[in-house]
This record gives sequence, structure tokens and C-alpha cells, in this order.
Amino acid sequence: MSKYPRITHVIYDLDGLLLDTEIFYSKVDCALVSRYGKILDEVVKSKIAGMKAQDVARILVETLELPVTPQIYLEERQELLLELFPQALPLPGAVRLTKHLHEHGIPQAIASSSVRRSFERKITNHRDWFALFDCIVLGDDPDVKQGKPAPDTFALAAERLKAKPENCLVFEDAPAGVESARAAGMSVVAIANPNFDRHLYQNANYVLNSLTEFEPQLWHLPPFKP
Repeated sequence: MSKYPRITHVIYDLDGLLLDTEIFYSKVDCALVSRYGKILDEVVKSKIAGMKAQDVARILVETLELPVTPQIYLEERQELLLELFPQALPLPGAVRLTKHLHEHGIPQAIASSSVRRSFERKITNHRDWFALFDCIVLGDDPDVKQGKPAPDTFALAAERLKAKPENCLVFEDAPAGVESARAAGMSVVAIANPNFDRHLYQNANYVLNSLTEFEPQLWHLPPFKP
């Protein structure tokens, strides 16, 4: 008998979970802060992971004492990122899991801090895949009042799926996302970033190194075929 709750709906983060985009954010942020003689370490990276772009810009400018306004940093950052996003590739296990659950009629959603313009660039070469999702909630949705780690993004996804929070399973790679999902009353499987302190994922129900390790049957979901 499984020790985990019966799951009827699944919600995913996007960046660093389904698509390998975190490398783009790291590359751009490191390049931008280095212009001002600053270094972006893993502690700061773990703090901003999964947050809305406006919050990232504010935190970096304040924490690293950058001689620019958050708005200027945000604009420079976005311009560089938009050039890179179409190169994004699926992370291991992402396509297999989402297609498997879709084939078995499990409703799925994306709950991301990305704004619509960025999201569309990221899925440029993956539109058929992303058409499988029943609901997509993004960071610039007018109904998302506060970004992660506040619960708004995941709570809105569950509402639009017409799902009870306790029956939703969230997949996240960012500590802020884990906190967001837990605050929304949902179970969370964390796909740990190997560069982050494992302690940051302590509130997740389960921690894995990759989506390839996930066993659906533990959550009363249809198992993969042998």
C-alpha cells in the first residue's frame, strides 16, 4: 500500500524541470553581474531560482549592490534570454512522463513564473508536446497576484483544472517552487538541482535526481510499461 496520497491531477514547473533553460538564466545573469565586477554564487542562484523575473532583478540588484536599477537589469536580461530560449531542449524523462499520463487521461498543467513572451520562445520547437497540457498558468497572468514562493501560481492551476489541492502532485526543481506548492496544499516531488544544498528541498514529499526516477504507481498513477 502506498504511503502517498491518491493523485488525480499533475502540475509541472517549466524551467529546469521540463525544459533545460536554467543554463540560459545562469549564463546571462553571470555575464550581466560580471560587468560590474560581481560574482553570482550558488547560494544566490538557489535563492532566485523559480522566481518571477521582476523579483530576480530586484534581489540581484539589492544583494549584489549593482549600480543599476532593477528595471534596467531586467530589460538587459530579457533581451539576452529571448535570443537563447528557442534552443531549449527537454530534460530527461519529461516527454516520457507527460505523454504517458496524457495517454492515460490524467489532467496536467504547467505553472510557471515565465511570462507569455518568454514561454512562447521556449516552446518554439516543442508546440506539439505542449499542446498535451490541459492548462498553462504563467507569471504574467492577471490572476497571479504574487509569484513563487507564494501559492498563487499553483493554486490557480488547480482551480482551472477543477482539482482539489490535496489531489494534485507538483513537480518542481526550485526551492521557491517547492514552498509555493506546499503553501497551496499540494504534494511535491522535487527534482533536486545538484548545485543546490539538498537541505533546501526538505519540505518536498519526495526528492529525486531526475524525472527518469519517478515511479507513478507510488502515487496511484498508471505505471510505466515494462
